[in-house]
Amino acid sequence: MIRVLIADDEPLIRAGIRMILTSADDIDVVAEAGDGRDAVELARAHRADVVLLDIQMPVMDGLTALAELRRSRPDARVLILTTFGEQENVLRALSGGSAGFLLKDSAPAELIGAVRAAAAGDAYLSPAATRHVVDSLAAGDTGRRAEAARNRLATLTDREREVLALLAQGLSNAAAARRIHMSEATVKTYVSRILTKLECENRVQAALLARDAGLEG
Repeated sequence: MIRVLIADDEPLIRAGIRMILTSADDIDVVAEAGDGRDAVELARAHRADVVLLDIQMPVMDGLTALAELRRSRPDARVLILTTFGEQENVLRALSGGSAGFLLKDSAPAELIGAVRAAAAGDAYLSPAATRHVVDSLAAGDTGRRAEAARNRLATLTDREREVLALLAQGLSNAAAARRIHMSEATVKTYVSRILTKLECENRVQAALLARDAGLEG
């Protein structure tokens, strides 16, 4: 079972997410939190595998809670709950080590799929929000970001670039393996090698770097 904590200061949002997640046989919502401090404490107490974390919360905001979770519960995977218009905070969360992000009004199947992907160690970039976020954040600084990203990607082999391009599309290891006719284990090895070469903490940071460089699948 995937142990999930939902952290959002709006009870109706939490209730809706809980209802969706508990419909899945492999997901157990072990706790809910209405502020960042409770999120950190409950994630540790209930040994949450995945934390769904809102950025805008009282007592302790989501970004601070993320940093605390990375220290006190490093094995937990944190998915950021967001809305359009929070691009800057989303980038800070991704840079801080979150496993990805999804919109609060995501379809039930997408929400369940994101939790499963995070629990499996994959990144999850909401298809509906990724391009919007990246394009908005890069505005006004496109040249420097692209050049820096291309320089970092220059260390990769052609095959590593191919795998990275699939990560940038938000594909899981299994989906990437099917696309390029590899075993999932081989793709995982490539992903690990890519993260090491690019000095990225997680798949999300690598995917954003690929997008900055204009790497297409």
